[in-house]
Amino acid sequence: MEAMQRFDRITWNANQMNGQPCIRGMRLTMRRVVEAVALYPNRDDLFRNYPDLEPEDVQQALAFAAANLEDAARETTAA
Repeated sequence: MEAMQRFDRITWNANQMNGQPCIRGMRLTMRRVVEAVALYPNRDDLFRNYPDLEPEDVQQALAFAAANLEDAARETTAA
């Protein structure tokens, strides 16, 4: 992965979607995109259900999620 990832398809607007990061100013949050990738592992199904979504949007959403997760192991109570 690149040292400095550019997220030029990810936008923030305090007045849209409660200020959550979205794809290209649409009302499609990063969380929704990552959830959709999990729900539709077949990309054809994903793009059929989200026709405004583009492959680069998905790539940046996943890279953004990975870049914003802590990479340290810690004990949890989650099962």
